[in-house]
Parts: sequence; structure tokens; C-alpha cells
Amino acid sequence: MTLALMAAMPEELAALLAQLQAVSVHHHAGRAFHTGKLEGRDVVLVLSRIGKVAAATTATLLIERFEARAIVFTGVAGGLHPRARVGDIVIARELLQHDLDVSPLFPRHEVPLTGRSRFPTDAELSDGLRAAAAEALSVERLALAASLEALGIDEPRLHEGLIVSGDRFVATAAESQALRHELPEALAVEMEGAALAQVCHDCDVPYAVIRSISDRADDAAHGDFLRYLAEVAAPMAAAIVRCWLRRGPLPA
Repeated sequence: MTLALMAAMPEELAALLAQLQAVSVHHHAGRAFHTGKLEGRDVVLVLSRIGKVAAATTATLLIERFEARAIVFTGVAGGLHPRARVGDIVIARELLQHDLDVSPLFPRHEVPLTGRSRFPTDAELSDGLRAAAAEALSVERLALAASLEALGIDEPRLHEGLIVSGDRFVATAAESQALRHELPEALAVEMEGAALAQVCHDCDVPYAVIRSISDRADDAAHGDFLRYLAEVAAPMAAAIVRCWLRRGPLPA
């Protein structure tokens, strides 16, 4: 089967692209779809660009034009829950659009005509990524020790749960506090995952989302962001994905 790997920013995809073999590049709709082999698996890697519309467009193209049978989104996110510290890894078990509000016609956050606001990720994909992340963290935290120390990051931890998405970069303490009050279960906030979830739900394609916490979605959210992305998040994500691909069969 063809597995698709998506990211929103070039830096998030670079480490995986560097390890892709037998590469062919296909240009469509302003995107470059890289097909090839990663750990012996048929994959397609693509930069979705930032935001829910960009993610939904890219996911649809992956399914319709590249016959992707599973999609994994990887990248960074802002930590919301007090437990989600900078450097930690979050595996999504549910995704929700925090900025979707069609009330009073539908309940706040509910996607109209679906009857749901929360979209669960594929259990088998997410379980596999959780196991791979636990294994990769134990190795990569040693390889990345200098960068982690320089960025003031203690031992990275692994979390699972709700990730919320919206078309706004949450970067003030007031905004993050409002989200924590409204959605106290939310571990992290980003801008693409729930849109991917809606498309995959409609198309009956399994999906998963794995995020690295780059900031606390507050007034300091911009600090050291690019350094963290290049030195920690990207190599960690690549290590987790490669470990996951090596561990065993993917869902049929």
C-alpha cells in the first residue's frame, strides 16, 4: 500500500525527504509530491502548506491522485495542557476544529451534517506511532542532547489525546488560556490536523497525527521556534517515522 506523509512547513519535511530513495517528483496544484521508498515502503511525501484549507486540499489530492491508503501528518504544535511541555511528543487520538462555530444551527465545534465534533484517529496507526515514538525518544534524546540542553528542554515525554486545530497561530497567553478553559482536555493546538481528519473520515482512509511541542502557545511562542524546528523537531520526527516503518506491517 502507499503511505502518505504530510507536513506543513519545509523544515518539518526536510529530514524525511533527505532519506527518501528512488525519488520521483510530481507537480500538481502548486505542490511537489515526492514518491519513492522509505525503509523499503512505498511512500509519498508532500508539503501541504499551512492551514486547514491547505491540509484538506493536499489530503484530497493524496487520496484521489496518488491512491494513498493511509496518511500521517507530522510537525510541530503549541502545548496547551500543563503536562505538554516544549520538547514533548503528542500522538493525536482525537482531533477537533476549535474555531468552527455554526451555532445556533449546530453545536459549537460540530462539523455540520456529520453529527460529530471530534474525529478519532486510526487506532492501529496511532498505536504503532506511539510504540515507535517511545523507542525513538530513548535513542534520539541522546543524539540531540546538545540541542535540547541549549534550548532549555528537559527530558522529552510522550502524550496521547486530543489535539485541536484552527486557522490562527495561537501566540498569546490570553488565547491559550481561553482554549484551555473551553477545551481542558486538549493537549496541543495546531493548524492542520482536524482538516486532515475530516477529509479522511469522508473518504474512509485511516490517518494519524504526531506533533512535537515547539512552544507553549503563549507570548513567547515565537522564541527559538526555527532553531527548535531544525535541530530537534525535524530529526526527531524522521527518527520516529523510520522506526515505525521498520517495526512491522502497516494496516491493510
